[in-house]
Amino acid sequence: MTTQQANIDLRAVVAKILGTIEREREQEIISRRFGLKDRRETLEQIGELLGITRERVRQLEKAVLARLKVQAEDENLPAIAEAEKTIIRHLHDLGRVATVADLAKAISGKDDDRTQAHVALIATIAPGMAVIDENDDYRAAVAIAEYHDAAKVKKLIDDVVKEVKIVGEPVSLDELHARMRFAHPQHIQALASSSKQLASLRGLWGLMKWPLVNPKNIRDKIYVILKDNEKPMHFSAIAKAIKDSSFKRRDVTTQAIHNELIKDSRFVLIGRGIYALKEWGYKKGTVADVITEVLKKSGKPLHRDEIVKRVLKSRRVKETTILLNLQGKAQFKRVAKATYDLAE
Repeated sequence: MTTQQANIDLRAVVAKILGTIEREREQEIISRRFGLKDRRETLEQIGELLGITRERVRQLEKAVLARLKVQAEDENLPAIAEAEKTIIRHLHDLGRVATVADLAKAISGKDDDRTQAHVALIATIAPGMAVIDENDDYRAAVAIAEYHDAAKVKKLIDDVVKEVKIVGEPVSLDELHARMRFAHPQHIQALASSSKQLASLRGLWGLMKWPLVNPKNIRDKIYVILKDNEKPMHFSAIAKAIKDSSFKRRDVTTQAIHNELIKDSRFVLIGRGIYALKEWGYKKGTVADVITEVLKKSGKPLHRDEIVKRVLKSRRVKETTILLNLQGKAQFKRVAKATYDLAE
């Protein structure tokens, strides 16, 4: 990052912008609508405070922003011109598009509400910026107008979401880049970050509703850990993995992990405290249930060594446990030396 990039004072730039607004009431409207000093306020809230209608607040806001944009285009706002250059450099680094939060952090190292509000106002006025307003589908974002207007950015974001849906599972940026042929994977990341329909975790992107990229509770986090491990784990190891992870709220107890494993049908107990994912082909049931399934599939008696071998594919238990079940359960009978079948 250059010195010029690091030294931009967003607060000072905003102060100069507000200083060009002659009427105090109009300053108040812009300040409150963008949340420059406190939280953002609605048209109704500001109208009630100032004793005017909601529609009048909207008209005044629109008129003030229009005047400021004209001044910026006519280069009568030097503070905006300098800030715009810095923002564009950051946007190039971030992929030509960035959420207001990411842009604020890149410029100042902070992404709090005030800093984001300052970035949003500057971007709204600067002629070289295209602003994407936040709604149910998109996060508040800023793009370089030279490359994309707001409508084009939304279309590109929608294209990324559509491609993720086509893949049908979490996907890396490199894979998306290979499928979509953008200029650079970072451009795809910038667009994906601007969508409220997508989330990412550990380098993979997917739909917000997918636990692998957006684990919302303990059970989802357990699922992610097991999926990443690609093999069964003891519940204590799962608890440790969650504590060592980058998940939010990872301070969970081992007992809580065990309780959730028991409750969720996605997980199958395959040994003493050892759990696997059902989607790996494991089924719930006792060792005797597994032996029964093995013999049913075989359709003929099996030697005990073969039974042990097949049971161990789906259960993490001692061989003696399997043998004790064979010898002690009424549903099995020995039909020859060390050979067993299902009892009638």
